Amino acid sequence: MRAFPPSAADRAYQERFAPLGLLEETSPYAAASAETAQALTAGHHKGKERVEDATTHSDSPERNGWKLTYHAFDYNLDFFQTGTLDTPQWVIADRATARIVRAASARAGLWGNHAYEAAYAMTWNDGDGRPLDGTQDYTLTFTTPPPVDAFWSITMYDLPDYYLVDNPLDRYSIGDRTPHLHHGPDGSLTLHLQPQRPTDPEAAANWLPTPPGRFRPVLRMYQPRPGVFDGTYTLPPITRASR
Repeated sequence: MRAFPPSAADRAYQERFAPLGLLEETSPYAAASAETAQALTAGHHKGKERVEDATTHSDSPERNGWKLTYHAFDYNLDFFQTGTLDTPQWVIADRATARIVRAASARAGLWGNHAYEAAYAMTWNDGDGRPLDGTQDYTLTFTTPPPVDAFWSITMYDLPDYYLVDNPLDRYSIGDRTPHLHHGPDGSLTLHLQPQRPTDPEAAANWLPTPPGRFRPVLRMYQPRPGVFDGTYTLPPITRASR
């Protein structure tokens, strides 16, 4: 915190940690008193619980099982340089809210973009509210693709660490840049989210491997069009498939 001080507006907030010695030149962790160590440990656990709750139970709108975390990276209140927009639509005005959103975003998806650059949606559940699990097979059908001016993709992450999922296909995401995807006669695109390679060749072309346990996919829409934000475009649900 000494090497990377916050903006002037957050200096007063940082001073709240001074009694714990966190702003001293020497780290309090090296030889902390029992009282300080207890306070740091208790604070760590309490803070972790709050961040985990904010990550999975945020105030972001929800539709068809997806958390529409489009503004998860709009927490910047102080640093607007070339190319960034300092307008109310893309800024979380309340500083306390911005802090917890920043912490949750760092936990679940470090290094995101402002919403006008990329809109993110993520889910832990299928369209019926059941937790996504690698013991099941799922489909995700786009009757129309996400409305973007750049590109879109879905990336697979495991739980609880949010790591990429190792798989024999070496495919960690799928989207409109993925070669050889199979579209239906009506132009729709059905993705297959499951641990084993589908036996049907057309389904295999649209396969995004899942881990054996719980998982969380993230949809990224780069340079999203207005329909993403005004609700005229609806994300389809992830549906459990019968084996």
